[in-house]
Amino acid sequence: MTLALDLPQLLKELIQIGIALTSERDVSVLIDRILSEARRFTRAEGGTLFLVESDQLRLAVVQNDRLAGLLGETEMKRLLQTERLPLDEKSLAGYVALSQKVVNLPDAYEIPPEHPYTLNRDFDAKSGYRTQSVLVVPLVETAGNVLGVLELINARDEQGRVVPFDPEYEDLVRSLASQAAVAIRNTQLEDLSFKDGLTGVYNRRHFVLRLEEEGKRSQRFNRPVSLVLIDLDHFKEINDQFGHGAGDEALREVSKLLVGNSRGFTVITRYGGDEFAVLLVDTPKAGAVSYAQRMREVVEQHPFKYGRLTISLGVSGLPDDVVSSKDLIAAADKALYDAKRRGRNRVGAL
Repeated sequence: MTLALDLPQLLKELIQIGIALTSERDVSVLIDRILSEARRFTRAEGGTLFLVESDQLRLAVVQNDRLAGLLGETEMKRLLQTERLPLDEKSLAGYVALSQKVVNLPDAYEIPPEHPYTLNRDFDAKSGYRTQSVLVVPLVETAGNVLGVLELINARDEQGRVVPFDPEYEDLVRSLASQAAVAIRNTQLEDLSFKDGLTGVYNRRHFVLRLEEEGKRSQRFNRPVSLVLIDLDHFKEINDQFGHGAGDEALREVSKLLVGNSRGFTVITRYGGDEFAVLLVDTPKAGAVSYAQRMREVVEQHPFKYGRLTISLGVSGLPDDVVSSKDLIAAADKALYDAKRRGRNRVGAL
C-alpha cells in the first residue's frame, strides 16, 4: 500500500520550497529545512542528511519524530550520531553518493546480500527502532558534483502505518534535492566571505546583515530576538605575557567553546578584536541571560593552555529592552560595560 499523491499540489509546493531555500544564508538552518520539507511532503517519519567531505560522508542533521518522542531530541541525536562514513564503505548513503542513483526500498531489512549496498543496523540496535521503508536521493549540483545524500525513513499513511514510498515521489524528491544542492553550494561559497579568517566564526559583515534580517522578521511575526556581547577579560595581558600567537590561540579556543555549546542556528560572530557577538533567534531575553550564564561558566571552567580565562557578557532583547534591532547593540554594549564595571566574569542585563 502506498500513499495517494496530489501531484499538482506537490509541484506547487516544490516551487515554493525552492524559492524559500534560495533565500536562506545559514547552512545549518538550510540543511535542517531541506530535510524537514522533504519529510513533510513524503510523510516520512524520520530522515538524515549527509554532506560529502573529501572521501567521507558527515551526518549533518537527523530528524525522527518517533524516536524524539521516545528518547528526547538530545538522546536521539547522541545515539544516531556516528563517526564519519567512508564513501567506499558498503552503505546505502555511500552507494547513492557514488552512483548518483535513487534507492527506494519497501523494507531495508530485505536487501539481498549480493547488492552493492546494505543497511547499517547499528542505528536500530542502539535505539530499539525499526527502519522499514527507505528513500535515498543524492544531492547533485548543476556541475554534476555530489554534495550530499538525503535519506528518508518510514513513510506513514493516514492511519499511521508504515508504507513504501510511492515511486512517483522519486522524481519529486530528486528535484528537491537538486534545488537543495544548488542552495547549499551557493550558501557555502557565500559563507567563505562571511567567516572570520582566524576563528572560523562569522565576521562583522555577516552579523550586520543577519541582525537586520532578524529584526525585520521579529517585527513581522512578533518573534523575540536577543543579542549577547562577549568580551574576554584581561585579554591584553595574554598578548603581553605570552605573545600574540597565544592571544590568537585563546580566541580560537573561545570560538570553539561558543560553537560547541550553542544551537546550530545561533549566529556566533567575532565582532572585533577580543569581542564576540551572539545573535539568538526566537529567544526572549530571559533565555538569552540563561545562555550567557552558561557560556560564562563554560569558559571559566575550561583549561586554557596559558592559564585561567574568563569573559564578561552583556545581554539585550527585542522587544524586552528595545523596539528595533539597530538598538540591540547599544543596549547590549551598555549591559556589557556594567558587567565589567562590577568586576568582570559576570553577565550584565539592563
